[in-house]
Amino acid sequence: MRLGDLERALGLVRTVPDFPEPGVLFRDLSPLFADASAVRAVVDALAATVPSDVDVIAPVEARGFLLGGALAVALGCALVPIRKPGKLPVVADRVDYALEYGTATLELPGDVLRAGHRVAVVDDVLATGGTVAAACELVERAGAEVAKVSVILELTALGGRDRLPGRDVEALQAI
Repeated sequence: MRLGDLERALGLVRTVPDFPEPGVLFRDLSPLFADASAVRAVVDALAATVPSDVDVIAPVEARGFLLGGALAVALGCALVPIRKPGKLPVVADRVDYALEYGTATLELPGDVLRAGHRVAVVDDVLATGGTVAAACELVERAGAEVAKVSVILELTALGGRDRLPGRDVEALQAI
């Protein structure tokens, strides 16, 4: 992958003001996902952030799923999706957390993540850090280790990295 390919891909992300509520600047990755070469550039760049001894990719619903499946295939890793409530028939654990514009819950599927797994948590945007911190908590409560947190965008003004002390966090772009 050439650096120019990733820069072009990241340039496709659009900012939508006042969504989902007034005052929020939403980062819409839809134009990026609609471009096959941009998706390839982002997946390749994310794959380069994941340590070679990671054996599980844990993407966060929903946009993290768009990245996680491709990343798991590219790296030959297992995929354990972190879900929103009401989507799983068997739930191992759940965490409630705060967002920049409300509250939410994440759940870990039952009987799929085990002690000793080395996990890369993957999401699209690191904003206030609540979603990623909740996903990491679920992984660790299952006895697995969070070896990496990889995201496409980090919104630095929202301080999300501060909620992830001691974590190896990598963003393809910080804005």
